[in-house]
Amino acid sequence: APAGPAGTGKTETTKDLSRALGLQIVVFNCSDQMTYQTMQQIFMGIAQTGCWGCFDEFNRISIEVLSVVSTQYKTILDAIRANVKSFLFADEDCKLINTNGAFITMNPGYAGRTELPENLKALFRPVAMITPDLRFICENMLMSEGFIKARPLANKFVQLYSLCKELLSKQMHYDWGLRAVKSLLRQAGSLKRLEPDSDENPVLCRALRDFNTSKITTLDMPIFLRLIKDLFPGCWPDPFSDPDFEKFCADMSRKRGLQ
Repeated sequence: APAGPAGTGKTETTKDLSRALGLQIVVFNCSDQMTYQTMQQIFMGIAQTGCWGCFDEFNRISIEVLSVVSTQYKTILDAIRANVKSFLFADEDCKLINTNGAFITMNPGYAGRTELPENLKALFRPVAMITPDLRFICENMLMSEGFIKARPLANKFVQLYSLCKELLSKQMHYDWGLRAVKSLLRQAGSLKRLEPDSDENPVLCRALRDFNTSKITTLDMPIFLRLIKDLFPGCWPDPFSDPDFEKFCADMSRKRGLQ
């Protein structure tokens, strides 16, 4: 039961563990709409196929359902300990493949989350997750994308995102965490492959500027552009353009009377 803030890799760690062991894993995004019948069907499927189930943000399920879930999952665990081939689950005869397992991830302290009942906590082993060091992740991802100066570029990248987190206004759509870092590094890698022999500083600078400006608010834009100019002095590459796509958008706008 990995628990920790968003973007610490709780679900990814569980998925990597299943991949390392060669077991199929199915991720379920939990919500307060889930009922005990929904969970019953999921557990029945997991038990019969022998795969793992990862219940993401498990503590969003209502407390009434969680108290029933503990009984349901305990029935499966008891059957695994007894080493039986089939068992009675919800008044039905259910086949059992003992490689099955359930993993739950939680974001404690967030709004709309419930505290797990004690009888359910006893069925899972808690694992505390903390925010990872983004520098090492950036450096390794940049190297895997083909960047030679991975370490200094990773330092600039993380410095920019930490400054944005501190200096820019708090907006619901701003994300300066691990998910945003990974998606932008993939974009930077695709730009690098388009210009494999060019200087790497302008490539990363362009990726950071062009792929973030669309989500930055008007008031925050001068601060954001100033930060990029300070971290990449004397480096301001032209935006990456797609003339055919731009022409198509302009023609379509005129055709629909939007311009």
